Amino acid sequence: MQLIDNIPIWGDPIDEGALKQIRVCARTAEKTALMGDHHQGYAVPIGGVVAYKGRISPSGVGYDIACGNKAILTDADASDVRRNIAKIMDDIWNTISFGIGRKNSTPVDHELFDDDAWKLPPANHIKDKARSQLGTVGSGNHYVDIFADEQDRIWIGVHFGSRGLGHTIATYYLKKGGASDAIDAEPLVLDENSALGSDYLECMRLAGRYAYAGRDWVCAQVAQILGARVLDEVHNHHNFAWKEVHGGEEYWVVRKGATPAFPGQRSFVGGSMGDISVILEGIDSPESQMALYSTIHGAGRVMSRTKARGKVHYRTKRVITPGAISRDMMLEWVSSKGIELRGAGVDESPHCYKRLPEVLEHHTTTIRILHTLTPLGVAMAGEHEFDPYKD
Repeated sequence: MQLIDNIPIWGDPIDEGALKQIRVCARTAEKTALMGDHHQGYAVPIGGVVAYKGRISPSGVGYDIACGNKAILTDADASDVRRNIAKIMDDIWNTISFGIGRKNSTPVDHELFDDDAWKLPPANHIKDKARSQLGTVGSGNHYVDIFADEQDRIWIGVHFGSRGLGHTIATYYLKKGGASDAIDAEPLVLDENSALGSDYLECMRLAGRYAYAGRDWVCAQVAQILGARVLDEVHNHHNFAWKEVHGGEEYWVVRKGATPAFPGQRSFVGGSMGDISVILEGIDSPESQMALYSTIHGAGRVMSRTKARGKVHYRTKRVITPGAISRDMMLEWVSSKGIELRGAGVDESPHCYKRLPEVLEHHTTTIRILHTLTPLGVAMAGEHEFDPYKD
């Protein structure tokens, strides 16, 4: 960790775009930090942690409100899973909805649809759409994975957020608050007691419930495909805001692409499709306090989506400019690891990401690794999906 302009920053090399953005955030936030997987985002960098007294930042939470990870430990037999992994991944691919604007072919009812927050705009205009999308995964870096840990136990891992609901809520309140569209804009910050700020917080909370329910449903479906019981679960948001006490004072702590990691708190952090993932827990240390008890949410990109896949005409799919990564390159990497892959675009190839163990190494004084998860099967949306709801 190093301090730059009194901002604690983890990782090496430091992304200059992210550094520029966190410096802008520090103008209005009481506390800031930048995790080891950081890179440039909208207004607040991915991997950014910003804390406010009595104020909330919709820019900080971002467009994919409550994006997060869930992992469940099952009692599935690892040898059976390995032997049948191709069929298992086919069943996952045919059961779970991946991609933009998809509706769940299985209607999902949930008590969250009785929440009073649905009466607030814009949730009141998107409730039916949200109901139909509950349990869909989307595209981009969102996935459903099957893992084996160091004890050869089978885990299911998923990564996605609140889908169209969160995107619509974010768009509405950013516009209402007068936020700039510029990528390096100063974050929009609202008083928590203002009409706009309090309504946003209620809608954010609703999106959080929705994302949890969606990840719960998908994990349950995959466990059913495996014919397995759930023995344990680890579940966390990494695009969200929580009211927390740090140094005896109360803050709204906004984590964008950053995972809460209080002492003893477990989290699931994923790598790229061709890399390990981990179950970790926070520990107490001076650096943990400086990080506001936060850690990474993934490996962090080293290559933009456009550079990886090139420029493709969005209707005809004609290649305008070739990308740096070919599908053969991606499949060769995944195949060398013995991973059964469904879907995925080259902009999600392992070539586009840092190696997770190297990123975790920067946070050894703030977390401990409980389990290392090796992927056996990975399912993501297909090659040419564009999804405005991804984080």
